[in-house]
Amino acid sequence: MDLPVMPPVKPMLAKSVPELPRGDGLSYEPKWDGFRCVVFRDGDEVELGSRNDKPLTRYFPEVVELLKRALPPRCVVDGEIVLVTPDGLSFDVLQLRLHPAASRVRKLAAETPASFVAFDLLACGDSDLTALSLGERRRRLEEVVSEVPGVYLTPSTTDPDVAQDWFTRFEGAGFDGVVVKPLDGVYEPDKRVMWKVKHERTADCVVAGYRLHKDGESVGSLVLGLYQDGELRNVGVASSFTAARRRELAEELAPLRDPAEHPWSAWATYEGPGMNSRWNPQKQLQVVLLEPVRVAEVRYEHVQGGRFRHTARLVRFREDKTPAECTFEQLEEVPPAELAALFGAAERRRTIEQ
Repeated sequence: MDLPVMPPVKPMLAKSVPELPRGDGLSYEPKWDGFRCVVFRDGDEVELGSRNDKPLTRYFPEVVELLKRALPPRCVVDGEIVLVTPDGLSFDVLQLRLHPAASRVRKLAAETPASFVAFDLLACGDSDLTALSLGERRRRLEEVVSEVPGVYLTPSTTDPDVAQDWFTRFEGAGFDGVVVKPLDGVYEPDKRVMWKVKHERTADCVVAGYRLHKDGESVGSLVLGLYQDGELRNVGVASSFTAARRRELAEELAPLRDPAEHPWSAWATYEGPGMNSRWNPQKQLQVVLLEPVRVAEVRYEHVQGGRFRHTARLVRFREDKTPAECTFEQLEEVPPAELAALFGAAERRRTIEQ
């Protein structure tokens, strides 16, 4: 491979802001919920690079073949690998595509094919384009990418009202939010020079246990539950604690450890006493069960498959709340949006027919 921009490239990043920035000279795009991926193509040689420098190429052979049809012979394109279902984007199913067995990779590629969304052009032919403005890179990207079912250009607008509509209307399809980029900005790898606005809400949850930190003693994350039809169901975890706070939590929760009775004692529907990692089903995560009497207010982005899509963040413990008040009814329901409005009917047919 011989390109003007060579792998690995750490993609340009965004910093979180609470509200959608408005002003002249800004470009708005949907924030995709998938694997960030920088594509390097030199003829028949294609490499899919991730944001952590670990190649994704072997896991998505169907995407490689699509990119050979959609991209120019020599180019570097920044984008996102996503997995489209009739109900929207599914990060959970996408995560399962990272399987070590080649036979399993081939099977999943046929059963749950992924798509690629292009949103930046770093090089084309013999030209390094990273020093050009975003506006110029976008213009060239539109000229060189051939949209085929499975490869798409991300929608882009300079109208903040349109972006605000995306933020609200397409959340049900699994989008994370909106990314805002300066039109005159150059491409700066691994720098947070863009902005992102993501959906955030709060919920009161039962603290049903905790996962041990890798030190084997302190709290790594709190295991959260909500009641549904009288059953306490696992909805995810809250973490991101400092080392000092992890130790404090272990001491604070010690009196509640290993209760004589617990609704999850048998782990009948919770994948064994260690609780499997959501992202790595082969990995067991040791969980300490707690008497389910404490309530925590947590901040989350959105719910997918009955669980928090991302790790929640602890806001505070609520001594004024009872566990019985922690129900699924408090969660804001977001109706599924029509994903075809962005992808087109061809993508939905491609997914359904697989």
